[in-house]
Amino acid sequence: MSQMNDMVKRQLGHRTIREFKDWEIQREVFDTMMEVARRTATSNGMQSYSIIRVTDPSIKKEIADVCNQEYVGRAPELLIFVVDQFRNDSIAKEKGAKTENAADMDRFFQGFTDACLALQNVVNAAEAMDLGVVYLGSILNDAARICKILKLPKLTFPVLGLGIGYPNQDPQLKPRFENRLRVFENSYRIFDNYLEEIKDYDQEMTTYYDLRDANRRVDCFSDQVVTRLNISMPNRQEILKVIHRQGFKV
Repeated sequence: MSQMNDMVKRQLGHRTIREFKDWEIQREVFDTMMEVARRTATSNGMQSYSIIRVTDPSIKKEIADVCNQEYVGRAPELLIFVVDQFRNDSIAKEKGAKTENAADMDRFFQGFTDACLALQNVVNAAEAMDLGVVYLGSILNDAARICKILKLPKLTFPVLGLGIGYPNQDPQLKPRFENRLRVFENSYRIFDNYLEEIKDYDQEMTTYYDLRDANRRVDCFSDQVVTRLNISMPNRQEILKVIHRQGFKV
């Protein structure tokens, strides 16, 4: 029970870590994280994802450029989780089977979900061993370039990156809005006035310091929503085309 409580405490205290100590992660620690990934539940047991461990500094630099986040290139461990229907497609072909269904969107999302679940389990394992992590959705700033950098074959696609290392910073716990705004019973709940519902959270967010700009408090949440929705990223808007070029039937 105490171990479970410790794990829950770690999850409740999750913070993004972007600066890591220059310490190598021991082989047995890394292997443990990979074993946790291996034991993660997958859709229909098909294990339709793979993990690419990036160790080449030049490749790390290229990925950091895509992410537009310099610190990505300095993460002691950099993992890219990918949809992988290529492997099972190859297995089926070697058995003489027809494999058209490997490219459908059902299989794509099975692999996408598998990759996300495995990544989250690796995060839990990493934090349980006193490591810190940073999620890297920013690899999709240019999914086509990531596919090229990592030499991803057809029927694969990058989902998320993960930087792992021993924390070299102690960021503030980021505020989140109340669960009553996201946890509903039996059906989706629509509120009459969302700004009224989040007014306290808006105020709370202005007390938070993001260590990426440690001398300035962040904007309130509603202003962040507006700012984010006004940002247009052409490469991300082309993501379905990249998925199609990777061989999936979009």
